[in-house]
Amino acid sequence: MLWVQNKNCVMIYFENKINILENIFGAPGQIRLGESSLKVADKIYPIIDDVIILSEPDKYTDYVRSRLRVDEKKNSSLENFSESIQHSFGSEWSKYDKILPEEHEREFKEYFDLVNFKGLENAVVCDLGCGNGRWSYFARDKCRTLALVDFSDAIFVARKNLVDAGNCLFFMCDLKCLPFKTDFCDLLFSIGVLHHLPTPCLDEVRNLKKYSPKSLIYLYYALDNRPRYFRMMLKLVTAIRLGLSKIRSEAVRSIFVWLLTFIFYLPMILLGRLMNMVSLGGYVPLYEAYHDKSLPRIRQDVYDRFFTGIEQRVSRRQISELKDSFAKVVISPNKPYWHFVCER
Repeated sequence: MLWVQNKNCVMIYFENKINILENIFGAPGQIRLGESSLKVADKIYPIIDDVIILSEPDKYTDYVRSRLRVDEKKNSSLENFSESIQHSFGSEWSKYDKILPEEHEREFKEYFDLVNFKGLENAVVCDLGCGNGRWSYFARDKCRTLALVDFSDAIFVARKNLVDAGNCLFFMCDLKCLPFKTDFCDLLFSIGVLHHLPTPCLDEVRNLKKYSPKSLIYLYYALDNRPRYFRMMLKLVTAIRLGLSKIRSEAVRSIFVWLLTFIFYLPMILLGRLMNMVSLGGYVPLYEAYHDKSLPRIRQDVYDRFFTGIEQRVSRRQISELKDSFAKVVISPNKPYWHFVCER
């Protein structure tokens, strides 16, 4: 999955990106590039495989610690930081690292139905919580600079998936501690990320407004547009998730992914197809979201769904209340529910 990069390659990759880095950090004339580090004013950030490590040492992953030869023990009780979430997403995107061109492009168009990319040709766009880079993969040619941020080892997978995209910058950082200037980007998108934080996700949407005049956000919905039995089933699924998310063994996780896929997801999809013959497929849980997805894509979502310890869900009404902080909030009526755009 990962590769060791020659130090001279660092200089080559970043030599034409100094000006944009100065702009992102708000540090004109204060950027210095070393063989394996970036100096911003008086701070020095390591670079691993073209990824600028902005995280504090006590938030390093095991992989980063080994590459940087950091010996001291990690702080496992950091406030508002979940090491288990960091580990889970790093493992997920290492396991499901491939971009699925047709499926992911179709999903990209669904998530970005509220975004007009015309006029963004010279813009800086930020993918916050980028995972394996699947959304940036389809946005990379639509803007001048694309900044990808993730606090897990997924950022290295994203770097590999966008190896041919010369306009991308990769940062490992906790999104709650971004060292970037106000309005460092023209558009920020965070797809399926904020609801996994240990802090209220809608508060985090409000906190992000300083970084960009426009944000595209996707948060898990509270099934508020579904029949009541959907929400009753969610309670059962939540109980299962809270138990499974404590498992760290990738072998055991893999077994449960296959089991849940074949004893729960695929039967529900089949039932939905039968019900859809009389136009009732939408009343079957999972059918609408997964009837057109491949087995690898379903398995990745099963992993994501059942091995993440923190999950928040919000209703359309709660999202509308963001108007207390934004001049404009537009919620897409289309799936995936709910994705929306906030403008200052």
